[in-house]
Amino acid sequence: MFSLNRAELIGNLTRDPETRSLPSGQTVCSFAIATNRRWKDKDGNQKEDTQYHEITVWGRLGELAATMLAKGKKVYVEGRLQTNSWEGGDGAKRSRTEIVAENFIPLSPKDGASPALRTSEEGIGVEEPKGDKKKKTDDKDGKAAKAPDETSEANEINLDDIPF
Repeated sequence: MFSLNRAELIGNLTRDPETRSLPSGQTVCSFAIATNRRWKDKDGNQKEDTQYHEITVWGRLGELAATMLAKGKKVYVEGRLQTNSWEGGDGAKRSRTEIVAENFIPLSPKDGASPALRTSEEGIGVEEPKGDKKKKTDDKDGKAAKAPDETSEANEINLDDIPF
């Protein structure tokens, strides 16, 4: 019989990621995200519910999470649910369900601002920062063209950064 344990969340980090290393050398990163749900009750009143989810990320992915994520930033997380049980210091049995992340995608820009977009005959792209003068050469039609060895990382779209 087939079974599936999968969680997918989009939410905001409630605290900065905390990283630690185990004696075995394995890195583990933990943080929490908040998700919101809004609905109208039977009387038409707007209701809102916030849920908090503990996230654990292992290995190199955990190291990346620690460097790429910060409190308040929006993130997409996918992984599996895992419940841990233990006996507390007072003898009471305790448990905690967390999401062990297998992938994440930061959804907030690195600097907190959206990139400016421009439109042209070539389509839509990221606007080049002012002051970056690119060397242009003329082609046979007299139009300005980029030198063949010139590439702009600012204009390239990384497919890994697209959240869908």
